[in-house]
Amino acid sequence: MEIISDKIPIPGGSGKTVGEPVVRFDNVVKRIGRKTIIEGLTLDVPPGQVYGFLGPNGSGKTTTIRMMTGLMAPSAGDIIICGHSITGQFEQAISQVGAIVENPEMYGYLSGYQNLLQYARMRSDVPKERIGEVIRFTGLEHRIHDKVSTYSLGMRQRLGVAQAILHRPKLLILDEPTNGLDPQGIRELRDYLRELTRSEGTTVFVSSHLLSEMELMCDTVAIIQAGRLIDVRELHSEADADTTVETAFDVDRVEEALVLLGEEIGIIRDGRLVVRTNRQGIAEINMRLVQAGIAVYGIRTLTRSLEDQFLEMTGGGHIV
Repeated sequence: MEIISDKIPIPGGSGKTVGEPVVRFDNVVKRIGRKTIIEGLTLDVPPGQVYGFLGPNGSGKTTTIRMMTGLMAPSAGDIIICGHSITGQFEQAISQVGAIVENPEMYGYLSGYQNLLQYARMRSDVPKERIGEVIRFTGLEHRIHDKVSTYSLGMRQRLGVAQAILHRPKLLILDEPTNGLDPQGIRELRDYLRELTRSEGTTVFVSSHLLSEMELMCDTVAIIQAGRLIDVRELHSEADADTTVETAFDVDRVEEALVLLGEEIGIIRDGRLVVRTNRQGIAEINMRLVQAGIAVYGIRTLTRSLEDQFLEMTGGGHIV
């Protein structure tokens, strides 16, 4: 599908959130040797959203996530998490973060419950009842006392999410969380993340190469290329009544319909009448066609997928 409007309607969107950003990238630069990996990244991540982070191979996504989690230090600039600097106030900043980088690491010889209990013991702010809450949230009740070595990859991902949110972080960072998951596992993870933002107000910062899933999962996406931010797009906003979009009318006498409306209004594409108009214009064109005795079999707004837009902006670069 194609889109003319920059706003892409998405099912299940939670709407625009307001408030202080959970993460603020303040002119972040990362150099390794003479090579600049991240150049002047300035970006605010709002609260309560699933926020996607996209870019072609070598664009700096993994480097950015490493800096967010304290595994690498910025060469310049700063990352502020919940008001705390990751460089100057690391403990306060990282205490608000849960993270899964690719596949979660667990003790295979322990049960899922024992893994969660072990992690809870490392913190002073996780009551025992919270373990039961995250188990129920991720749907692991029936297998939580089995050894992790017997878990499928999808179950390990669920357990990883349970562990990462055990201390109620305000920010959950996920790097390629759908790697190796089957379609059911991907959908389950997507549902968990969206429910997490709704029920606990957690902000999810996620990087993935599966653009179709990101389009379903995310409220907003930021796109970087060669270490620079090139675009930020909201995916859930509905186009308003005055937004002009391309609309295809499936009619039985398409050439006659074009003559009726005029070539300055529409064109014929793939056997359909295509016009650029707003919501009210769609209704008026439909009425004119019907009154002229031209049968209308279907009307749809043409939209571009997130993948189409990504390839357009990055010049077809590969995605990691």
